[in-house]
Amino acid sequence: MNERSEKRGDKHSRRTLARLNAVQALYQLEHDQRPAEEVVEEFLQHRVGAELDGDQFKDSDKPLFRDIVIHTRERQAEIDALIAGRLEKDRTPERLEIVLLCLMRAATYEFMARIDTPAKVLIKEYIGIARSFFTGKEPALVNGVLDKVARELRPGEFE
Repeated sequence: MNERSEKRGDKHSRRTLARLNAVQALYQLEHDQRPAEEVVEEFLQHRVGAELDGDQFKDSDKPLFRDIVIHTRERQAEIDALIAGRLEKDRTPERLEIVLLCLMRAATYEFMARIDTPAKVLIKEYIGIARSFFTGKEPALVNGVLDKVARELRPGEFE
């Protein structure tokens, strides 16, 4: 692998890690009454790229992390309505496991606002993140819901 491709890999993994951290921060916000900005700052100071008990956490794309968390939270009602419309009839966002809902929220926000990344790449990224939390059918659910949301929000990418 040459130096140029290593840098691309580093950038990719930093964006993946930003997305994973964003899901974790959104999860924390579900249990925490503090403002999103405060939780973001806590993550940036104490988790993202930090050393804790001798373990070095990898650095992530901090601007992407911040953007996902802050704006997903700001647009949560709109995002939840989009997700709700793509779930099977017996499911609602409120009945999903919280981490699963946070993951779908983050991805949906990116479909809406982060058009710099193709929808298919985002779907693949978030399925991978789902696999880091779940070993059952949840990644398939993520795939199905995100595919439907992406096709609605970015129809030109699926023609």
